[in-house]
Amino acid sequence: MKIGHIDLGTRPVLLAPMEDVTDIGFRLLCRRMGAAMVYSEFVAADALVRYVKPSLAKLHITDAERPVAIQIYGKDPAAMAEAAQIVYEQAHPDVIDINFGCPVKRVAGKGAGAGLLQNVPLLLDIARSVVEAVPIPVTAKTRLGWDKNNLIITTLAEQLQDTGIAALTIHGRTRSQMYTGQADWTLIGAVKANPRITIPIIGNGDIASAADAEQAFSCYGVDAVMIGRATYGRPWIFSEISHPAVAAETLTTDKKLDILKQQVLESVARIDETRGILHIRRHLAATPLFKGIPDFRQKRIAILRAETVENLFTLLEEVRPLIRQYAV
Repeated sequence: MKIGHIDLGTRPVLLAPMEDVTDIGFRLLCRRMGAAMVYSEFVAADALVRYVKPSLAKLHITDAERPVAIQIYGKDPAAMAEAAQIVYEQAHPDVIDINFGCPVKRVAGKGAGAGLLQNVPLLLDIARSVVEAVPIPVTAKTRLGWDKNNLIITTLAEQLQDTGIAALTIHGRTRSQMYTGQADWTLIGAVKANPRITIPIIGNGDIASAADAEQAFSCYGVDAVMIGRATYGRPWIFSEISHPAVAAETLTTDKKLDILKQQVLESVARIDETRGILHIRRHLAATPLFKGIPDFRQKRIAILRAETVENLFTLLEEVRPLIRQYAV
């Protein structure tokens, strides 16, 4: 599969853009684990054009994580075009991605992200403006529609392709669903089956195993799959999907625990001990390594309350034998 001139290989597995998750440390880790391409946290166009420092800091990328996309969002075509130019000039990413899918109120409720699904003409103006503003591939990520009564994706996909975007990621839920219920892949498959669609279609939603990815590729014909929440505490999922035989042989429970410990160390080195551990807690809370261990509640609470690396690692080493015995 290619996005512009970028060859991602056959059946690539991509890391989804996630706010407060896909920072540079996590992107690098997922690339090492086999992600074919990684995406930044989303960045507000309005903040970029005002050169707000925290937003500009999100543009930092390294060659080790390429190919990498930086995702931007906003509701004004001119500001989005200017923001895209700033991203291109300062970060030189391989791809700029437009967020037309974020469902949270502070974004969609203000007319950006998935909110633009209620104003398709403006959405398309934004896509055209960004495509025309930069000389690198521009992609978009969106949802099936605003709600179950407005499933517009089959038409919207053609319209977005006509604006010049180089690939389209579709999350198989509506905005009203947020992240609840099951993702509906039938409409994603319908978009891919449309003979007029020539750009790559990337499927997103509920990919949590090699079997899920295989179904997405075989049953719905997508060119790539994108994984979001299933990466929490499980960055090795990319290896398990792309190289299952190798992963089964090399990714022991000991190795997986060591990967999580390394993730902690990198987070602390990048931020500081207190905030670095806090930043990584969602991964410790979600990791499947602790599943299946009996009477684990109190130990889990202690792990999530640990405030120093020494304390946290002592607790993790205490549960290592249990992980070997019980982890599923």
